Formats: sequence, structure tokens, C-alpha cells
Amino acid sequence: MKKFFMVVGILFILGAAGVFALTKIDFNRMNADNYYLQITEDGVQHETKLDDGTVMTYYSYKLDAKNADGETIPLEFTAQKNLRKDAYLKMYVKNGDEVSSYDEVKFEDIPKKAQPI
Repeated sequence: MKKFFMVVGILFILGAAGVFALTKIDFNRMNADNYYLQITEDGVQHETKLDDGTVMTYYSYKLDAKNADGETIPLEFTAQKNLRKDAYLKMYVKNGDEVSSYDEVKFEDIPKKAQPI
């Protein structure tokens, strides 16, 4: 009976740790390359009608981004709102040019070689 409770206890702890990991770890940012860019223009507005009739609006962007080594690549990404002009973003990029997530950052947090001129 002791072994049964020990196994149940261990399984409970593993399950709780798994739930905690799923809620706290952002897998979109894991193993992603970091690029930086500045929003210089408004996004192109798109509207999509969902099956229930709701209209969803999103904005697409095509901007150049730099990594910490100063290498520049063009990135295409979308946002649920029109992003603030002159905002600096840290882009999380996978598979060469696929943006999986982004964060707004301060200019001082951008590596020197990646800072916009």
C-alpha cells in the first residue's frame, strides 16, 4: 500500500510540474533567433469573417530586422492591433524568417550592431 501511495504521489508531483511548465514556458520563443526592428509605418489592415459571423481585424507588416551581428533580413509578421510607430521590437524568429513571437523593448536593450540608424 505504501508503494501505491508513493507512485500516486510521484505522478501527482510530475503532473503538477508539467502543468506549471506549460503555463510558464513560452514554447514560441524557445530555440528562436532574436532580431530587432523599429516600426516605421502603419500595418496593412486585413479583415477576416469567422464562421459565426464575427469580423476579426489584424495588421500585417513587412520590415527589415537586424540580429546582434548586424545581419539584416526582411520579416513578414502580423499583429492583432496596429503597432505604435517608432516602437522597437525584439522578434523571435524560427526557420530563417518565420516570426513566432515578439516583444516591445527599449532602444538601450538592443545590441549595438542591431540598433537602427
